[in-house]
Amino acid sequence: MDPALADLTERVRAARAAHTPLCVRAGGTKDFYGNEPRGERLDPRAYRGIVDYEPSELVVTARCGTPLAELESELAAHGQMLPFEPPHFGEGATVGGCIAAGLSGPRRASAGAVRDFVLGAVLLDGRAQVLHFGGTVMKNVAGYDVARLLAGSLGTLGLIAQASIKVLPLPAEQATLQLEMDETGALARMNAWAGQPLPISATCWHAGRLAVRLSGSGPALRAARERIGGQTVEPATAAQLWQGVREQTVAFFEGPAPLWRLSVPSSAPALRLGGEQLIEWGGALRWLRSSQPPASLRDGATAAGGHATLFRGNDRSAGAFAPLSPALADIHRRLKAQFDPDAVFNLGRMFKDL
Repeated sequence: MDPALADLTERVRAARAAHTPLCVRAGGTKDFYGNEPRGERLDPRAYRGIVDYEPSELVVTARCGTPLAELESELAAHGQMLPFEPPHFGEGATVGGCIAAGLSGPRRASAGAVRDFVLGAVLLDGRAQVLHFGGTVMKNVAGYDVARLLAGSLGTLGLIAQASIKVLPLPAEQATLQLEMDETGALARMNAWAGQPLPISATCWHAGRLAVRLSGSGPALRAARERIGGQTVEPATAAQLWQGVREQTVAFFEGPAPLWRLSVPSSAPALRLGGEQLIEWGGALRWLRSSQPPASLRDGATAAGGHATLFRGNDRSAGAFAPLSPALADIHRRLKAQFDPDAVFNLGRMFKDL
């Protein structure tokens, strides 16, 4: 066993014996996400490196402590990318944190979520066992897909020591168009485009402006430009826009009010919940800056057919995530009991009693 992994395993074994909760934390770039971190810090960054990467196979395997920027740089050198465009939120982002947080960027609506690209994983569980799930090709994924279950688990089931991720080629060309329209018009237009064969890889509406990113071949982009219309955004400005949306550095995300992430059907009408909005993913992701009571915002999201997550906010007493139904809560408890029976890992990070 690799010395770094052996050290992590021993730390977990000792924590279990002493009934000492552990908080898995590498660069800490996503400390704001989820409920307050609790427990003694377990830093996995020593266990790092790209284990296997054959560009022709479109799969990369990397250890949890590998810097996310390092992985993306290696992929870009071979003309490839992580299709779900994960946000970093800081220089310390790691591969393990990327999978554990399960957050996707602007390309998610067209390409898929983090879990859709996780083919295999190695998990250090609460019993200090090193478990292997999935593989490195799609056909290896059969039965209950634990590797993808880990995406978005926030480390509550164990330390994601390694992951095999499907990658895709970088688009041949990209272009961004901008149109002036209100929220209702933007939602109608994005839903109409969703039913057409257009190479749309990202959308973003805010303050009366709808930005549309196109990715693909030159002829496909030219045809889409004619159909969509609007003004073409200069490439450097467009790159800055999408990077700012992905990393939440555009002005909207710097507001003082709590930031809510509302996941709703793309066809849901404009949400009148108070506050300022930025809309992504063809209407399915609605960012909301609002100081309204959490219960009213969650009720509004539920009425629209979705749910609301407190993404950034100092007061997390209401819980970062929407309460689970009894059936889902039971599934979560049973999974926690299976992988971490002594509640060693990230206690309460997702839900207070898990």
